[in-house]
Amino acid sequence: MDKIAVLIPCYNEETTIGKVIDDFKVALPEATIYVYDNNSTDHTLAVAAAHGAVVRRETKQGKGHVVRRMFREVEAECYVMTDGDDTYPADFAPKLCEPIWRGEADMVVGDRLSATYFEENDRPFHNFGNRLVRKLINSMFHSHVKDIMTGYRAFSRFFVKNMPVTSSGFEIETEMTIHALDKNFSLAEIPVDFRNRPQGSVSKLNTLTDGFKVICTVIRLFRDYRPYAFFSSLSLLLSVAALTALYPVLCEYFATGLVPRFPTLIVCGFVLLLAILLFIGGVILEVINRKHRQLYELLLLRFQEAKKKE
Repeated sequence: MDKIAVLIPCYNEETTIGKVIDDFKVALPEATIYVYDNNSTDHTLAVAAAHGAVVRRETKQGKGHVVRRMFREVEAECYVMTDGDDTYPADFAPKLCEPIWRGEADMVVGDRLSATYFEENDRPFHNFGNRLVRKLINSMFHSHVKDIMTGYRAFSRFFVKNMPVTSSGFEIETEMTIHALDKNFSLAEIPVDFRNRPQGSVSKLNTLTDGFKVICTVIRLFRDYRPYAFFSSLSLLLSVAALTALYPVLCEYFATGLVPRFPTLIVCGFVLLLAILLFIGGVILEVINRKHRQLYELLLLRFQEAKKKE
């Protein structure tokens, strides 16, 4: 088992991966550096191997698939995850590891947004997207996380081996943050510098499509982790819409005793019925979700007991 494992998911990063590996060797000389290639068409694999990294492959396209493979295969006491594009300075890696070694955190987030991100990043829609996702998640989960989507993080073994990765793409960072918040893992944040990609390095992110995927992931995870709040909100919206449309029909009925607009009455009745079903479904799913949390806590206890016996 490694003391520290540096995990670097890569896709066509031959321009920068060598420097990233060398920088992390200096910052964390005791670490083993793993580069997981995700179907690169350039010389990323050869460059990574030449610079002394342990090179492995993941054929399913998408960062989420790569992270799933890394978490399953790599055994270490502390994990540092970074990107292969040289946007995260390796100098901050020891600071990210410190709360893990002290037992103060299970996941340490490299907070770009409190440092140089908005000055260095030259894609304004990315800035807007980061702010939007941060606001959505913090409001949904009553948290105060400053950087939801950073790719620079440190993890304890406890977190890595109990993180069910279901995302396939760049929304994996959002999923990890929500999982940590929902399952009460200890989370810490440390401001880290961010620098724009060097010349010749091309971003794989598409602002619109990947941003849409992240928003869909936030909504999906909100539904899965907070079913009562999700379905009761839908129920409330449908109830308000139905009652608003039904109000003039009821006023006319009480005034004249007649219902001339039966289609409106019927549609509003079905919408109200759907609202009631959504509310009841949310209550049932919340009970199931609470039971799931209890079972997950038992799973964590067994993991800790097994770790003590090792």
